[in-house]
Amino acid sequence: MTTASETAPAPQSATAPPVLDPRRRNIVFATIVLGILLAALDQTIVGTALPTIVSDLGGAEHMSWVVTAYLLAETVATVLVGKFGDLFGRKLIFQISAVVFITGSFLCGLASNMLLLIIWRGVQGVGAGGLMVTSMALIADVIPLRDRGKYQGAIGAVFGVATVVGPLLGGLFTDHLTWRWAFYVNVPIAIVVVIAAARTIPSVRAAGRPVIDYLGIALVAVGASALILGTSWGGNEYAWGSPVIIGLFVGGLVALAMFCLVELRAKEPMLP
Repeated sequence: MTTASETAPAPQSATAPPVLDPRRRNIVFATIVLGILLAALDQTIVGTALPTIVSDLGGAEHMSWVVTAYLLAETVATVLVGKFGDLFGRKLIFQISAVVFITGSFLCGLASNMLLLIIWRGVQGVGAGGLMVTSMALIADVIPLRDRGKYQGAIGAVFGVATVVGPLLGGLFTDHLTWRWAFYVNVPIAIVVVIAAARTIPSVRAAGRPVIDYLGIALVAVGASALILGTSWGGNEYAWGSPVIIGLFVGGLVALAMFCLVELRAKEPMLP
């Protein structure tokens, strides 16, 4: 006679992360830090180059979108990529994010007008969001809990360094080379990250076939995008009390409320 525990299907579980020796752990950590540094630098390095970019490409009225497109795409990617890492493996998503970031950086450097630059900045932001989220998750996979605090402290220092070094590098490239090098400089570093990740980062992923919550993805993307556009445009493009800004805030809140309801019923929710 079989018991209920014998007949019930086994739940999906993740492959246990391997125990790494200190040398390999530090190599993996250096790879992760490089990925975080790339994403953090690009939030600040473009600021000092923006006036030169505008004088070269024109489109001064769309200048703020060079920053907004990056932050908007990064925010949406941040929400989604964590779940993708759980479903398909964080190592794979980390590498894909780095490739997307390389592609966006290279195309930003080649941009011939402001519209193309804004589009490619959005691609860059998707890669940066993926690098940020998967980097934090990979730390939990490869660093023992008792040592995690000091490693996370080092990651915090990376953001501080990026805040100081980013504007300096942006000004240096603009004055002595060209503003395009503010984007090209990412390419060789990101290639190193991809190669190092392939060779050193262990693969950890959920067992079983992934189930993607498409409706949840759509709702959270719409909600987050609407709120960011509302805060970016409010007081700049439109008055805070204008129908456009009010509509963006209301639409964003409604989309996120619907997202919460959908996640309560989804088989594999983006956000349990």
